[in-house]
Amino acid sequence: QLTFWESGGGLAQPGESLKLNCVAFGFTLDDYAVGWFRQAPGKEREGISCISPRGGPTRFGEFAKGRLSISRNNALNMVQLQIGNLKLEDAAEYYCALHIGQGAYCDLASSWYTHWGQGTQVTVPS
Repeated sequence: QLTFWESGGGLAQPGESLKLNCVAFGFTLDDYAVGWFRQAPGKEREGISCISPRGGPTRFGEFAKGRLSISRNNALNMVQLQIGNLKLEDAAEYYCALHIGQGAYCDLASSWYTHWGQGTQVTVPS
């Protein structure tokens, strides 16, 4: 069983930056591809960014390019997603997901991931 969770969600004002963490316990997160997704009420889940295992490439969703960064902190066994210049439409439940399988790459398709966190809510008030 893989234990991991999201943290860092909450209330943030438009124009601010927010850092979301995907933290793992009991296994090495750097061994797996990690994806970040979000889902707003009434909308489909969409891929935001992903990071490949062991220093491999990163990918970003087209809608938020330029506002995102993703990185690993292997000392803390976590992946951090930073969203800059928050907009009202960034309000959603954010999830991190792991892909357990072969490959030194990552994907933004939710179907590719095998394990999902519980999510963390991001609220951007108008």
